[in-house]
Amino acid sequence: MIRTKFIPSSKVVRKIDPMAEEQVMNAKDTAQENSIQNLLRMDRIPHIWCPGCGIGTTVNSFIRALQTSELNLDHVAIVSGIGCTGRVAGYINLDSFHTTHGRAIPFATGLKLANPELKVIVYSGDGDLTAIGGNHFIHAARRNVDMTVILVNNMIYGMTGGQVAPTTPLGAIASTTPYGNFEQTFNLPFLAESCGAVYVARWTSYHVRHLTKSMKEAFSKKGFSFIEILAPCPTLYSRRNKIGDGLDQMAYYKENSKIENGADTKTVGLDFQGKIVVGKFVDRERQPYHEAMFEHFTKKLGERYVPTPEMKKVYGANGN
Repeated sequence: MIRTKFIPSSKVVRKIDPMAEEQVMNAKDTAQENSIQNLLRMDRIPHIWCPGCGIGTTVNSFIRALQTSELNLDHVAIVSGIGCTGRVAGYINLDSFHTTHGRAIPFATGLKLANPELKVIVYSGDGDLTAIGGNHFIHAARRNVDMTVILVNNMIYGMTGGQVAPTTPLGAIASTTPYGNFEQTFNLPFLAESCGAVYVARWTSYHVRHLTKSMKEAFSKKGFSFIEILAPCPTLYSRRNKIGDGLDQMAYYKENSKIENGADTKTVGLDFQGKIVVGKFVDRERQPYHEAMFEHFTKKLGERYVPTPEMKKVYGANGN
């Protein structure tokens, strides 16, 4: 038998080339800061997302959209729910709110009601916003609450075990549908448009430049704007369905996506590994909820209506 002698790490002597060490230190001193770093909470990096996950890519586009927008970042609030994408709020170095499961949109509505000067952005996942949070989604769109909703769709519950979601395609395998999903899925752009959203778009985590531009457009809208982003979940969705890793899914997005701006949202539903229609589908104007509320009570109650100072500042004496 051959025995090896264990040497404690504290006693291991490593010879370091002084010149090499100096070169490393100089490189660290002169390294350029990442251009998005100022809007990340660097004390929380590295993030929790799996290798190949598309959420980080969407955050990169999001921060670049914020940086190049005309928004006052002191008046921007990020709200997320529970799940993999729900962690986004905790990584963005702005005022943020990590809420309970499915309740990101009502919390965001409360923020906007309390302070209409805020630009409120909801950033969460398909399970959080369209399953337990589905009722809030449809009514916020119906009311035209002034917020931007960014929904990352990885077609599964990625954090809690890979259960089937309202967006899981027919035939796809999840932990709760081991023989394939048989439930009809949501067509999210059609759902958003039919409920009243003023801006509706869909992109993938491959379309980073289109996505950044779309986010900037959504930020500028008054009312309920919605962007769906398809992103890979290699750990639970891709592996279970034997469709490769994150890079394979990005290649699939590249090869199977077709940009059709203005497409009828009734026709853009998703199939399992089928063709993907992306683009800006809806861009229209409609009076937002808070402005309608201000005008209504001003007209009905006159001087008896006392709006908050913030509401009066934004909408003025005549609701303009």
